[in-house]
Amino acid sequence: MVEKNEQDYVYYNGKRLRKGYTTGTTATAASVAALKILLSQEPLEEISVNAANGQTAEFHLESVEFDQDKATVGIKKDGGDDQDATHGMIVYSTVNLRDDDQLTLDGGKGIGRVTKKGLANPPGMAAINPVPRKVIKQAVREVLGKDRGADVVISAPEGVDIAKLTYNPKLGIVGGVSILGTSGIVTPMSEESWKHSISIEMNIHRERGDEDIILTPGNYGEDFTKNVLQLPMDKQVQMSNFVGYVLHEVQRLGFKRCLMVGDLGKFIKVAGGIFSTHSKDADARAEIMVANLALLGAPQQLINDVYNSLTTISMVDYIDKAGYQKVYQQIVDRIKYRSEKLLAHRKPEVAIDAVIFSGQKFLAATDDLDHLKESWR
Repeated sequence: MVEKNEQDYVYYNGKRLRKGYTTGTTATAASVAALKILLSQEPLEEISVNAANGQTAEFHLESVEFDQDKATVGIKKDGGDDQDATHGMIVYSTVNLRDDDQLTLDGGKGIGRVTKKGLANPPGMAAINPVPRKVIKQAVREVLGKDRGADVVISAPEGVDIAKLTYNPKLGIVGGVSILGTSGIVTPMSEESWKHSISIEMNIHRERGDEDIILTPGNYGEDFTKNVLQLPMDKQVQMSNFVGYVLHEVQRLGFKRCLMVGDLGKFIKVAGGIFSTHSKDADARAEIMVANLALLGAPQQLINDVYNSLTTISMVDYIDKAGYQKVYQQIVDRIKYRSEKLLAHRKPEVAIDAVIFSGQKFLAATDDLDHLKESWR
């Protein structure tokens, strides 16, 4: 293996993190290795291929089996320092030569099958995304030549269980993991793949005809939506901290209505125009709360207590004891205003409502709560 150089690392919050390879690049390497072994009838220990972005990727072969008719190679997926669910999973490729010049690519055990419209591949197709599908076929064709054909099957037996830890079940991809990667390289701490997964899930909703969508930051919001608001979960999508990105996707995909349901600790940031709610990006919770309390004429002691609070839960305790619960309505209305302003001057228009809570306790909504629940059921 070649020694890693500086292009193989990325720096995040002052830390040097090693890049890795996607399942797509890993599957490409296994396919090329299997074909070379089949053609030469000689084993290999290492293989070098180009990732989708053109970068050279070298792999050690974990397992090799071959005879005159077919070859199977297994390569361990190395995600670098971004150790996601598929890190360490063995990706296999089995190659059979054909009697014609056709080249086929399919998924075997542990590779998911698409069951819903709205994904990159149509229902019934193996979850091998377009970019890795193209890269695998091109790499195999280069070795195979134009006059011969082959059947290539990608498998990952561990993927049957690993898929349960991924977005695939929610996306309607059943039976295993997906073969992914647009660049072929895994960049540690990258948010792009996470955002892409959210967009895919939202697009599935649009493809099935949904015009309304419920957005929650995470499990707390989802639980509140289901257990307290008692709204159906078939239109709910978790947006994590990417509020601004997801709102733009709501508009781009053509949803007409959007209901945002979230804990005060996350959503109060949106009231201040902060649309990436991760603490690494911004934390102005206390400042936003005291500004809104001041607008209501709150006493100095309450403002001081809230300003020095470490959590929004403790802020709520001070506010409730002082009888200034009306600040919650002011904040949730501001969330609606900021969100609508973010999407202003673009088409289509999106009607936005919001609900905030703390510790599963309802605080405020931009519409009468009973009317809001009725309209979203």
